[in-house]
Amino acid sequence: MEVKKVYENILSNFNSDIILRPNSDAAVIKGDSLELIKKIPDHKIALIVTDPPYHSTKKKNITGDTSFKTDEDFLNWMEQLANEWKRVLKYNGSIYCFCSSQMEYKLINRFSKQFNILSTITWTKPNKPGYDGWHNKMKKENLRQWYPSSERIIFMTPKYGDNLFNSYFGAQLRSWRKMLRVTAHGLTEITGEYGKVNHGGAVSNWEAGRNIPSREQYQKIVKALSDADKKGIIDFPDYEDIIRPFNVDKTMAYTDVWDFENVRQHRGKHPAEKPVDLLENAIKASSYPGDIILDTFSGSGATAEASLHLKRKSISMEIEDKWFKESAERLKSVSLNLF
Repeated sequence: MEVKKVYENILSNFNSDIILRPNSDAAVIKGDSLELIKKIPDHKIALIVTDPPYHSTKKKNITGDTSFKTDEDFLNWMEQLANEWKRVLKYNGSIYCFCSSQMEYKLINRFSKQFNILSTITWTKPNKPGYDGWHNKMKKENLRQWYPSSERIIFMTPKYGDNLFNSYFGAQLRSWRKMLRVTAHGLTEITGEYGKVNHGGAVSNWEAGRNIPSREQYQKIVKALSDADKKGIIDFPDYEDIIRPFNVDKTMAYTDVWDFENVRQHRGKHPAEKPVDLLENAIKASSYPGDIILDTFSGSGATAEASLHLKRKSISMEIEDKWFKESAERLKSVSLNLF
C-alpha cells in the first residue's frame, strides 16, 4: 500500500480524538501519547524522534517532569512506551529518544530488552556566538558536581531474530537462504561480496547483524536468491521496506557528538525545544523521503517542522492544549512557505 494511503488509514483511527491537520503531510493529535499510540496499527511508522519528560530535571513547566515519585515509576512508564514504539515501528525502523545524562544508563537498561542500542549521541548544546546562556552566568563555586551542559540522544532499532545483534534483516536473509538451500559461501561467491576482514564475507556479517548492505548489494542478493527460487515462493521486499536507512555524508554530523546550537530563549519558546537542524540531521540519516515520522512528545512541533522540510509525513502527539494549538499554527506557516 502506498504511503499516502497508509498515512490516512492511521489517522482515520483518531476520529474521536482532537486532531488538527495543518496540511496534508502533518497531523497534530491532542492527548496522552501512551493511550494515543495504541491506535496506530502495527509496523507502520518508519522513524520515531521524540523528547519525553526527563524526570531528573524536575521542571514544573514541562508536563510529566515531576509526575513520578521514584526513578522506578518513571522507568516503568518509559518501558510501556518503548513496548508501543516497537510495535508501531516498521521492522527496519529506528528511534531517536532524547534524555538527560543522569537517566541515560537506566533508560538504556530498560530499552535494551526490546531494542538494539546502536549509539548514544551527546548533544553539546553550544550557544550562538555572542549569546551567553544563563548557565554561563551562574556561580560556579556553588556546584557540587559537574554541571550537566549536554543532553543525550539514544539511537536504537527493534530487536528481532536470534542472531548476534538481533537484526531483522540478518534473520530474514538467513531464513531465505536456508529455505532455498543456498550456503553462505555460495551466496558470497554469487554476489562477489567477500568482505575485507571476515573471510566468511559480507553475507556472514549481514546475517550476524554487524552491518547492512547497500542498495546495490541488496539487489545482488535478491537477484541471486530469486534465481534459486524456482517456484517463486518468496516475495522479496523493496530495499526501503527491509534495510534500515542510514544515510550520512560529510555535510552532516556523523559522529556521536553533535554540536548544533541550542535554541535561544525567546518569548513563547517551549522550555525543552530542540533545534530544527539537529532534528533534520536525525531524520535525513534514518528515513526515506515520504516516510511517516512519529513524535510522541511533540511540544512546539519542531520534529514535525523538520519532517516537512525533508518531505516526510508527520504524526505529532501533545498533551498540553497550549502547545497542541501553537505547534499546529507553526506547521501551518511552514507548509505555506514550502508548498
